[in-house]
Amino acid sequence: MSKSQIPNSQSAIPNPKSPPRCPACGGARLTPFYEMHGAPAHSVLLMPTREAALTYPRGDIHLALCEACGFITNTAFDPTLHEYSERYEETQGFSPTFSAFHRALAQRLIQRYDLHHKTILEIGCGKGEFLTLLCQMGDNRGVGFDPAYIPERNQAADERLTFIRDFYSEQYADYQADFIVCKMTLEHIPDVGDFVAMVRRAIGDRRETVVFFQIPEIRRILRDLEFVDVYYEHCSYFSPGSLARLFRRAGFDVIDLWTDYGDQYLMIEARPGDGDSAPLPQEESLEALRQDVAYFAENVPAELTRWRQILADLHARGQRAVLWGGGSKAVAFLTTLGNSDAIEYVVDINPYKQGYFLPGTGQEVVGPAFLQEYRPQVVIIMNPVYEAEITRSLAEMGLHPKILLV
Repeated sequence: MSKSQIPNSQSAIPNPKSPPRCPACGGARLTPFYEMHGAPAHSVLLMPTREAALTYPRGDIHLALCEACGFITNTAFDPTLHEYSERYEETQGFSPTFSAFHRALAQRLIQRYDLHHKTILEIGCGKGEFLTLLCQMGDNRGVGFDPAYIPERNQAADERLTFIRDFYSEQYADYQADFIVCKMTLEHIPDVGDFVAMVRRAIGDRRETVVFFQIPEIRRILRDLEFVDVYYEHCSYFSPGSLARLFRRAGFDVIDLWTDYGDQYLMIEARPGDGDSAPLPQEESLEALRQDVAYFAENVPAELTRWRQILADLHARGQRAVLWGGGSKAVAFLTTLGNSDAIEYVVDINPYKQGYFLPGTGQEVVGPAFLQEYRPQVVIIMNPVYEAEITRSLAEMGLHPKILLV
């Protein structure tokens, strides 16, 4: 089977099936607006062979907007397809750009909430990098939960840190903390209303405990037609307004909402309360969000056509092109477009990804040094926030290919 024959289709037509209730608020009016079929069930799970990558299980994406609260969900999501284990390679910590952002974020939270000699709990801690930063920079104690945690990868961990290789759940409610962190995890959880309510119950009467969540921001995805940020692991999508409403409904008072990292990440800071805190200026109206959804549904087909033509032209001219960034964006880019013959390799600076293959389309992931021999004429950067870092790396290798930004 050639790469271009891999089963896949995409459209912006509504899902004809009757969708379920909203997982955030229980609302019955979910309006479908985007479909993608045959998405790999995992985007960053390490695939040891091209055959394993091509045959990995797939699922469908049917995005729908809740007309009551603004939450966006994949109504076709099947959690049984997922495997969160040591094979899950999500870290971005090898990037100087990302590491600088992580350190600045940790410093902001430490200063704002006086996180010194405190206990911090992180839900979905990944490889433990951020929790370790918070504990080192503020001399704090930490407990992290994640089934994909690998002790050998976190050489900076010390006796102040405890990692539990499991999903956080009600059974761990006895673990009390002064500050709770949950970064890039809530978007993977289908029953978001139940989950945030569970976190609130675990806190109980400790009203001074602050929670900090970070997730992808959906309005940027909709406005910028970022189809590469729609993939199977992400079954839940939030705007500032829908996120704030979710937390208030669960019994939190929202302290702040903000975006960072090229406005890709949405942050919320909240503490236990009565859920009746006044809306913040950052919270958009439901009508504004509906307009963003309508814009995406109307215009994303043309964006897909544009990129398909770019790839077709590269292939027809025989130009060597690579994607830089072997994560979820690359998987979504290639599987959504359904035409990957123009791309033979995907570059990633994470050494743990190199030598593995991209789920769905099977390109080998290589390190930057490989490009000195391959000498691509075109480099497609999957995330523009890394443009300066990547172009600098290319120049240091004496390479000056044409750069395309997704």
